[in-house]
Amino acid sequence: MPAIASVDEYLASLPDDRRADVETLRRTINAAAPEATEVIAYQMPALRSHGGQFLVSYAAYKAHYSLFPASDKVVEALGDEIRPYLAGRGTIRFPASRPIPTELVTKVVKIRVAENAGRGSR
Repeated sequence: MPAIASVDEYLASLPDDRRADVETLRRTINAAAPEATEVIAYQMPALRSHGGQFLVSYAAYKAHYSLFPASDKVVEALGDEIRPYLAGRGTIRFPASRPIPTELVTKVVKIRVAENAGRGSR
């Protein structure tokens, strides 16, 4: 598979039945972090904030959508609300068979923005 150069290119590469959900994820993340910059990292859409610090990335898979990372601060702040979606260290998975919980995604991104802000710019 050729390298993906932009988020729009990533979206265009998705099957129609997956694209709408990933576009929802993109809009939700960008709304929660309006100062962040979209990039491609590890062949998936990602955002950077506060001087280029990694904020989150996301991707579509066969049976789920993933949001990375679920940092310790995210897990600590959201507790039982995030636990059903955790899949290993740093990965949040949303089943493709259900709507993406956009309010939860917003909370995750805002926590990550605050986390990056606390570290300052690189």
